[in-house]
Amino acid sequence: MASEAPPFWWTAPDWRAYALLPLSAVYGAVAARRMVSAARQKVDLPVLCVGNLTVGGTGKTPVAIALARQALAMKLVPGFLSRGHGGGFSHPHIVDPRGDSARHVGDEPLLLAEHAPVAVTANRAAGAKILTERGCDFLIMDDGFQSARIHIDFALLVVDAMRGIGNGHVIPGGPLRAPVVGQLRFADAIVKMGDGDAADGVIRMAARANRPVFEARARPRNPETVAGRRVLAFSGIGNPQKFYRSLQESGAELVATRSFPDHHQFMADELGELAIQADKAGLDLVTTAKDAVRLRHAKGVPEGFAERLRVLEIDAVFETDPVPERIIADTLAAWRKRQLDL
Repeated sequence: MASEAPPFWWTAPDWRAYALLPLSAVYGAVAARRMVSAARQKVDLPVLCVGNLTVGGTGKTPVAIALARQALAMKLVPGFLSRGHGGGFSHPHIVDPRGDSARHVGDEPLLLAEHAPVAVTANRAAGAKILTERGCDFLIMDDGFQSARIHIDFALLVVDAMRGIGNGHVIPGGPLRAPVVGQLRFADAIVKMGDGDAADGVIRMAARANRPVFEARARPRNPETVAGRRVLAFSGIGNPQKFYRSLQESGAELVATRSFPDHHQFMADELGELAIQADKAGLDLVTTAKDAVRLRHAKGVPEGFAERLRVLEIDAVFETDPVPERIIADTLAAWRKRQLDL
C-alpha cells in the first residue's frame, strides 16, 4: 500500500498544499461536521480513546500500551478497540496474537494483543460488546477519535514533538484529519511525544482551550539488542526517522537504512535484497516490533531471515509517573458521571 503521508505534508506549505486547498477545505468541513453531529453510541464500559490530530506515526500505539499496563496495575481488565489496517473480517474479531496474520487483522492490533484482548472491527459498539463478554471492564480505543462512532469518556491526543501537525493543512493537502480547533473541542488532554518544538503551536492552542498537556518520550525497551552493533535498519512505519533515532540512542551504529510505506507488506525479493546487502557489508538486520509482527506470518520469508533479525521494541514513558494513573482515573470519573446521567 502507498504511504498515507507524502513528504511535502511535513514541510512548510508549498504550491502543492495550496493547490489542494479547495479539496482540503471540503474534506475538513465534512470531517468537522461529522465530529459535531455524529450519533455517538454509548456503551456500558468506560472508554479511553488514544488518537492523534494527523495521519502518520506519532507514537500512539506505545501510549495505548502504557495506559493498558496502568489499567492492569489498577486492577482493571482492559481491552482494546481497533479498526485494524487492511483487516479482512466483516464481523468483530478477537485477535489471536499467535495465529492471526497482520494481513488479516493489521499490525497494530497484533502488537496490542500482546498486552490485552483486542477486538478488530469498524463497528466499535459491537467490538465493545464482545470485549465485555470476554470480561473486560475498561476499553482503550486505539484511534477512532475522528470517526465519532461511540461515546468517548476521555480523549487523549498524541502529538509528535518533531513533526507537530506538519504544514498545518487538512487532507489531502496536509496531514491533519480535521481542522485543529474542531478536534481540540472534543479532546480532553494532549500528550507531546518526544523532544522538539514542532508541536509548540498546537500545544499553545490546547493550553488556551484549557486542555492539560502531558509529556512522554519513546524509550527502547531492549537497547542491549543493538548496542555496539553495526546495523542495516529497515522499517515500514509512519515515521521511520523516529525509529532510526531510537537505534542510535540505543548505541547502534546506523550504517544503512531502508524505509518502506506505512503498513508495508514485505515481498520475498525485498527481504532477500536486504539480507544480501547486510551480508555484503557485515551488518546486522534490525527492524521495529510493528514490522516484525507483519513478518511473523508473511509468505515467502527467506529461510533463516526471522532467526537473524533483531527487533528494537519501544515503550512510551511519561515524564511524570502519576500521569497514566490520572488519565485512567479521569476516564473512570467521566464514565461514572455518565452512568448517573442516564
